[in-house]
This record gives sequence, C-alpha cells and structure tokens, in this order.
Amino acid sequence: MYTVYVGNKPIILTTKVEKETDFKSFLLKSVNIGKVIKTLNTTDLKAVHLIHDNPDKLLKHFLKLLPNVIAGGGKVYNAKNEILFIYRNSKWDLPKGKVEQRESIEETAIREVEEETGVKGLKITKPLSTTYHIFKRNGKHKIKITYWFEMKTKFDGKLYPQEKEGITQVKWLDSQASQKALENSYANIKILV
Repeated sequence: MYTVYVGNKPIILTTKVEKETDFKSFLLKSVNIGKVIKTLNTTDLKAVHLIHDNPDKLLKHFLKLLPNVIAGGGKVYNAKNEILFIYRNSKWDLPKGKVEQRESIEETAIREVEEETGVKGLKITKPLSTTYHIFKRNGKHKIKITYWFEMKTKFDGKLYPQEKEGITQVKWLDSQASQKALENSYANIKILV
C-alpha cells in the first residue's frame, strides 16, 4: 500500500477492495487521474482508493499517470536534538528540493538543506520514508517523489532562509515546538516527524 497526497487528502494505492464509506474507489488501470484530483479538491470525500490486483505494480502504474519530479530532503537534528524547520507558503515544512544533473539523491538532500537554511556540516544518518504528493505548476499536475534522510549536524551558526524559494523563516524546534508547527504543516511531513 502507498499513500499519495493531494493537499492533505490521500490517494491510497491498494490491492484491497473495501466498502466505500467516506472514500471512493477506482481501478488503477482505467482511472482518469485528473477526475480523481478534481474530486478530492471539490468534494468532502476523505480519500480515494486506487485498486490494482498486483501489489508490485501499484506504484509503477500510478507513477505513469503524471510527470514525476524527483526531490531529496532532510529531517535534520542539531546537537540539542532539535529539528530544522522552514516556513514557506504559510506552512511549516522540512527543507527539500529537486535533483540536479548527475547528482545522487543523497547529494541533492544535503545541497537543498544547505541552500534553503544556511546549515552546514550535515551528515546523513539513515534514510527515511519516501513521500509522494501531487502538485500543480503552470497549469499541469505532477507527482513529487521526495526521498528523505535523517541528518545530524553540530552547526550552531546563523540560519538563512532562501527567500528566492519563498522561505521566510528557518528555525530549530524542540519536540514541543515541532508538534505545534505540525498543526500547520503538510500531511506527508506529519508522517516523517
């Protein structure tokens, strides 16, 4: 099973057929993804289930429905065990961004965290979950696939929000402040934190 977010509503890729309650089901092989996105955005349905009989083909078939954007990002801890957050588009988020040519996904994640926050001395400690969400750019829907990594740093210098990317704040948040920030964040970030 996979979850792909459209805003804060999930598209659940599954092999199980369940009785529809507050969600609607479609067959993945014949689905009109534009109609699914519109349905999620304009109704009070809580979710959409896309069903395929082969669990190994769920994600592969889904990713063929729209252009893919590959990104890398970090859940970064400092020496005080605080998490690095950015504030962009009136929401708290974790730093991430698109892969550039000939860059590994790990290199992307580190570069993006550095560019968006000014934090240096990053070390990847382990991979985290991969998240999927659908966004609209220039009138076209795309699927962003973000590979996340837990990172650690001893950096305690000044934080610099990358304003040209729309980032207005960068903050280290302790566990209590992180939970508060997650109240105004994205569903896939809540899963990571």
